Amino acid sequence: MDSANQPARVLLVDDHAVVRHGLAALLSGEPDLAICGEAATVAEALDALEKVRPDVAIVDITLKDENGLDFIREARRRGHAQPMLVLSMHDEATHAEKALRAGAQGYVMKEQGDESLLHAVRAVLKGETYLSNAARARMLQDYLQKEGGAAKPETGIESLTEREREIFECLGRGMTTRRIADKFGLSERTVEVHRAHIKKKLRCDDAAQLLREAVKWVESER
Repeated sequence: MDSANQPARVLLVDDHAVVRHGLAALLSGEPDLAICGEAATVAEALDALEKVRPDVAIVDITLKDENGLDFIREARRRGHAQPMLVLSMHDEATHAEKALRAGAQGYVMKEQGDESLLHAVRAVLKGETYLSNAARARMLQDYLQKEGGAAKPETGIESLTEREREIFECLGRGMTTRRIADKFGLSERTVEVHRAHIKKKLRCDDAAQLLREAVKWVESER
């Protein structure tokens, strides 16, 4: 975004026109959000990324005979870094982690309602990863089952400064950037800088991996 006073530009990627129109009506009613483009196929979505340069894309998984996750993967391969939020009818229990691994920053089920969607859009625009509490808990449980227990991960936590460790713990407890900033009397920008340093020190590839490591660490410290 060029200015904090300008609304975030949103690209809608869904193969049903009625769904796109409904989303457009909802998002256009928010002063901080504006629709900049729509797409029904992977090809149209990739073309729109180049032409309209959105700040965020809302993507359905099912696009006619195509997969929205393939669009996200290809967008990342081409160097597009804007956040992608998956909005789908598919159960997050089986698709949320797949979406994050593909390069999405969040996952919302269509049945979760308008407020959840708006919260998710604003969260990913701030650089956060958005999942429901149930999805976060499920991903942690799956990880612990695969690892055979909650052994403390060797992730280089000792390399973090005291402030970075505090913020890392807050991330593992599901706190948003705004809540962390309020807790420590920092600006949201400062918290984002700390997050970037933590991600680099722990060698996390993306925000999703950082979140998983934070949740694992909090659980292992109990």
